[in-house]
Amino acid sequence: MKKILVSDNLSEIGIQVLKNTPGIHADIDTNLSKEELKKKIKDYHGLAIRSATKVTADIIDAAKNLLVIGRAGIGLDNIDIEAATKRGIVVMNAPEGNMITTAEHAISMMLSLSRNIPQATASMKAKKWEKKKFKGRELFDKTLGIIGLGRIGSIVGDRAKGLKMNIIAYDPFISEEKAREMEVELVSLDELFERSHYITIHVPLSEETRNIINKKAFKKMKDGVMIINCARGGMVNEKDLYEAIKSGKVAGAALDVFEQEPPQDSPLFDLDEVICTPHLGASTDEAQENVAVAIAEQIANYLLYGTIKNAVNVPSVSGDTLSRIKPYMDLAEKLGSFQAQLEPGALEEISIEYSGDIAELDVTPITTSILTGIFKPILRDSINFVNAPIIAKERGVKVVESKSTKSEDFTSLLTIKTRTTKGENIVAGTLFGKKEPRIIRINKFRLEAIPQGNLLLFHTVDRPGVIGNIGSILGNTDINIANMQFSREETGGKAIVLLSIDTPVSKKILDELTKLPNVVSIKQLKL
Repeated sequence: MKKILVSDNLSEIGIQVLKNTPGIHADIDTNLSKEELKKKIKDYHGLAIRSATKVTADIIDAAKNLLVIGRAGIGLDNIDIEAATKRGIVVMNAPEGNMITTAEHAISMMLSLSRNIPQATASMKAKKWEKKKFKGRELFDKTLGIIGLGRIGSIVGDRAKGLKMNIIAYDPFISEEKAREMEVELVSLDELFERSHYITIHVPLSEETRNIINKKAFKKMKDGVMIINCARGGMVNEKDLYEAIKSGKVAGAALDVFEQEPPQDSPLFDLDEVICTPHLGASTDEAQENVAVAIAEQIANYLLYGTIKNAVNVPSVSGDTLSRIKPYMDLAEKLGSFQAQLEPGALEEISIEYSGDIAELDVTPITTSILTGIFKPILRDSINFVNAPIIAKERGVKVVESKSTKSEDFTSLLTIKTRTTKGENIVAGTLFGKKEPRIIRINKFRLEAIPQGNLLLFHTVDRPGVIGNIGSILGNTDINIANMQFSREETGGKAIVLLSIDTPVSKKILDELTKLPNVVSIKQLKL
C-alpha cells in the first residue's frame, strides 16, 4: 500500500481519485505547521500540495520514504527541486489545467477596467448614482499588446480577437510563421509599448522579465494606456505604476498579482484607477478540479506503475535506460540552457548531432533534455520532459537530429546548432570520464568549461591586459572567480573569456565591465 499525504486544500474530486484508487491510501491534513510536516512526512511515499506548503530542503531530508511530490498547478517556487532531485524524488506539476481560466481572468479584468465595473458597484452599494463619473471605453478596434505569446497569452489573444481588438505581441521566442498562423503581429517590446491601448503580461517571472514595465517603459506608452497583470508579481514596478497613474500617463491598471503577497498597504489601493483581485487567475471550480484530478492521477500512476508524466526533473523512460543515459541527459540540458541564453531571438531550427558512442543509444530522451534546457530560461515551470517536444512544435521550431559513430577527438560528442531570427550559434559538449559534463566548443572557439553555476561570457579582442582588467573589477567588488577559460581565433584577433563566478554580478558591474578596453560584449548566464 502506497501512502500519500495531501497537505493543501485540493478539490474534492481530486481527493476522491486518490481514495478510490486500489493500492493507494490518502491522508488529508491541511493545517500542518512546518515542524509537524517534518515529523509526519517520513511515513509517506507521495506528497500532494498546492502553493501553501513549502517543501524545503529540511522537509525533503526528513522524508525518508518520499518518492514523488505533486503540485496541483504550475508554479514550483515552493519546492526545492534541486534537493528533491538529489534524493531521487520525482517532482511533478499540472501545467495545463488552469490555462483557460487564467486567460479568461485577464480578459475579465480588462473588461472590468474599461467599464469601471468594480468602482461603479462600490458606488451603487454606497447608495450613490454616479452615472457620469464612471463613463468607460470600448475595446472594439483598440490595440492589445501581449507580452508573452505562450499558451495563456495565445488564448488571451484568441479571445480578444473575438472582441474585434487588434492584437500585437512581443515574444522573441516565437517564429514569424507561427505568429502568422495565430493571426498576431509580432513587434519589438518598444513598439508594443508605443502602439498599445492595453498591455497584458503572460510570461514567467525571471531576471529578464522582472520590472519589465517600469518608468522607462511608461514613457514610451500612449497617454491613457491600461495595464493588466495576471501572471506574476514583480514584472510591473508598483512604485513606477503609481506615479504613472498619478501623472495621468496610465488611465488604469488591473492587477491579480503583486510584488509581495499578500500586499502590505500598497499605495495603489488608494487609487480609483486600480482594480485588483487576490491572485484569482487560476481560481475557478473547473481549474481547481482539473489540476487536482491531474496531479492525483499522476502521483498514483507513478507510485503504482512507475509511469512519469509532467515531471520537471525526470524524463519518461524506464529505470534501466535512465541509468545509462542520465549523464548524457544532464549534459544535454546544460548545453541547451547555455544555448538559449547566448542570444535571444525567435527560434527557427535546432540541429543536434550525436557523434561517437552516444550515437549508439536511444537519443530521444537526450533530445528532449536539450529542448527542456533551451526552453527552461523562457518558460520556467511550464516546461518539462513531457511537453518540451510539443512546445517546440507549437512554436514552429524545426528539430533535426543526425548521428555519426565516428568522433575524432572524443569518445562521444554532442553538438547543438540553433538558428534564430538573430543568427546562428553552435555549442558542443562531452563527458569527461563517465559523468563529468564539459563545454568544449562555443562557435569557433575551443575550450574546456564546466557547465555549472553563475557564468560570465566575454567576447573580446585578444590584447594584453584584458583578463587583468576584468579580474580587477571583479576583485574590487568581491566577486570571486572560481574558474576561467580563454580561447582565441588567432593572435590579436577575436577571443572569448568564460568565467565561473561564485555570485551573480549586478547590472552596474556589468556596465562597468562592458566599458573596458577591448571588451566587445558580455553575457551573464546561469546554469
